[in-house]
Amino acid sequence: MSPRYLLFLMLLLQGLCTQVMAESYNRVDFQVEASREVSNDLLTTTLSVEIQDPQPAKVAQHLNSVLNNALKRAESFKAVKVSSGSQNTYPVYGAHNHIDAWRGHAELHIESSDFKAASELIMQLQKDMQLSNMQFTLAADTRKTVETELSVTTLKTFQARAESIRLALGAKSYKTLHLAIHDGAAPLQYPMAMMRSAAATDSSIPTPDFASGDTKMTIQIEASIELQ
Repeated sequence: MSPRYLLFLMLLLQGLCTQVMAESYNRVDFQVEASREVSNDLLTTTLSVEIQDPQPAKVAQHLNSVLNNALKRAESFKAVKVSSGSQNTYPVYGAHNHIDAWRGHAELHIESSDFKAASELIMQLQKDMQLSNMQFTLAADTRKTVETELSVTTLKTFQARAESIRLALGAKSYKTLHLAIHDGAAPLQYPMAMMRSAAATDSSIPTPDFASGDTKMTIQIEASIELQ
């Protein structure tokens, strides 16, 4: 390899290193975010029923009877969406690995934005079923609308922050190298004890009013800019 060619490679590498260092020195990484508390407008619950009997046919018959009665009762609640969940039957073993009985489990899912109607139906169904879980969250349309609004706000905040960085460092302009948008929100779990009261069997007790709470929606932007 000739000395002239070696000199050329050295100059080329030196130029590339200088360019990389310049780009590294001119790069600025930062984060911005926007948040909002939004009232939960969707209730989802799961009710379940369990039965144990020596005869598996009786177990299945009981489960089907409870579910069918629940679905029939739910027909008058037009604002409440009701769907069947998992249903299974399994053996219960005793001494000497002998099947002593059969146990069945079935679930029913309820979803509604009408909390009053949903609570009335839940209280009625608890005469034959148990409330397994309940949570409040945002409906899909509500979440999408809020995410769009917060994204616009966060992008404007990003632009303002990038411009302030440019002015502070005396750069003529900046170029966006990286932009990532993240969002997140957790559903609100409802205390079950309040729905496992005597109200399930006593129609004289008023249906409880749910406190749905709020969900904190947050949009965060991770950004990298290059000052020029």
